[in-house]
Amino acid sequence: MSVHFIKSLLGYLFALCPYLTFAQEPTYTNRIAMEFVLIQPGSMIVGRFQPPYPHQPASTTASKNSDPAMPWTEKDYQLAEKLVQQDARPGFTVNMSRPYYIGKFEVTQAQWKQVMGANPSAFQGNKVNDEADQHPVEQVSWQDVQKFLMKLNALDKDHHYRLPTEFEWEYAARAGAQDDIAWKAIWASAQMGSKTTSKVGQKTPNAWGLYDTLGNVWEWVQDYYNEKIFAEPSPTRSGRQHVLKGASFMGDVKNATYMTHAAGPGNGWDVGFRVVMEAK
Repeated sequence: MSVHFIKSLLGYLFALCPYLTFAQEPTYTNRIAMEFVLIQPGSMIVGRFQPPYPHQPASTTASKNSDPAMPWTEKDYQLAEKLVQQDARPGFTVNMSRPYYIGKFEVTQAQWKQVMGANPSAFQGNKVNDEADQHPVEQVSWQDVQKFLMKLNALDKDHHYRLPTEFEWEYAARAGAQDDIAWKAIWASAQMGSKTTSKVGQKTPNAWGLYDTLGNVWEWVQDYYNEKIFAEPSPTRSGRQHVLKGASFMGDVKNATYMTHAAGPGNGWDVGFRVVMEAK
């Protein structure tokens, strides 16, 4: 192989560099012990919602599950089916074209203190009966998180850190599932039903190794809230509030779904976040 050919090949590869995705490590731990998981490109359907259709018994008079004093009629079932069809949403496809790293855990109180020098969390000291440092930081506003990210980027100039977009968060939290997982699986992975936050990583991780994507604390994302029940294909560029995902330890189970599209600031003491580190 001639030297001229090798030089030509190298020149061609360098020209393609902006368009090539180089291999990334599947996990990464930064200098303040924040652990990240690499999320590969893919796609998902967002906002698909199908309410259950009413079960119509063979007889249209009274169902065993209905109040005998108020039996459903054929007209009742037709109206119920019409309402179901009105509320159903086909959703839309979101393509994630680039890999990114996202926090394996929610940012902890210890990590916040290391970057910011103070701890705003409500659940520390005698408010918890274990290591508060390993609980997620909470009682942080979206603006507080931006200050944390600015300081984290100054501490580690080799990487760029930011909040995930709503779609990045949901794609990582779903871990390949096209629809919400079964309730049994949700309760297995959701950090809910307690009086305080819990140490991160105590429940079952999702299929991609992320912990507490449901429960423990609500998580800030980068997007503005669109004042609607569901996200839209093109996130709004302005707004009064920002989006929260994932529900909290004291939330209603109906919010413990990946599609829940909520808005902050919430209660404050049940709101935290996890971080994206951009892949190189």
